[in-house]
Amino acid sequence: MNQKKEKIPVSRMVESIVGCKWSLRVLEMIQSNICRPGEMQRQTPGLSAKVLNERLSKLMRFGIIQKTIHPVVPPHVDYQLTDFGEKFSLLLKNIEELQEEVDS
Repeated sequence: MNQKKEKIPVSRMVESIVGCKWSLRVLEMIQSNICRPGEMQRQTPGLSAKVLNERLSKLMRFGIIQKTIHPVVPPHVDYQLTDFGEKFSLLLKNIEELQEEVDS
C-alpha cells in the first residue's frame, strides 16, 4: 500500500509530532527496531490500539515512516523510517540536545 505523503511544511510536521507524546514515543520505538504494532503497545502502557494506529497513519502521511505487509498467515506488519524519516529524526534529536543544554 503506497500512500502519498501530504505536502506539509516541515515546521508543521515538527509542531504536530513534538506536540504529541505518543508520536514521539512511536518514532523512538521504530528507531530502536520495535517495528510491530503489537510490540509497540506492549512496550507502552496506556497506548491504545486506536491511538497507535492514528499516530502510525499520521507518520505515514507525512512520509516519515513506511509500512511493510509480509504475506504470511497471520499477516505480519512492520514499520520503518523512510529516508526522509531518518533526516526528520535527526532534527528531533537536535531539538532534544538543545533542550538538554538549556536545562543544564
